[in-house]
Amino acid sequence: MSIESTAATDDEAERQEQLADLIAEHGANWLEEFKPGTFGCHELLDRAAFFAKTVEDSLLSHPACVQNQDWYALANQAFAALWDLYQRIGAEHLGRKENSPS
Repeated sequence: MSIESTAATDDEAERQEQLADLIAEHGANWLEEFKPGTFGCHELLDRAAFFAKTVEDSLLSHPACVQNQDWYALANQAFAALWDLYQRIGAEHLGRKENSPS
């Protein structure tokens, strides 16, 4: 197993643990409020956009970041990942909202 697949396995284990904690605390039906097409999912879409814009405005343009190649590359990766997250959430959230009542 590679380092990348180990990290993915660890990420999934952590996600499953957080999901189990949320269900234990709030009940399984509570998660319905956060599926694509809901206000809860729209809130996540907004947060992804906010943090992508914040990284772009506050990190990528900061003089200390601009003058350091490694820092700039990492900040740019963070921005790209957040922007990709925003696009993926939006595609499912808005697509589900327009195409089905669920």
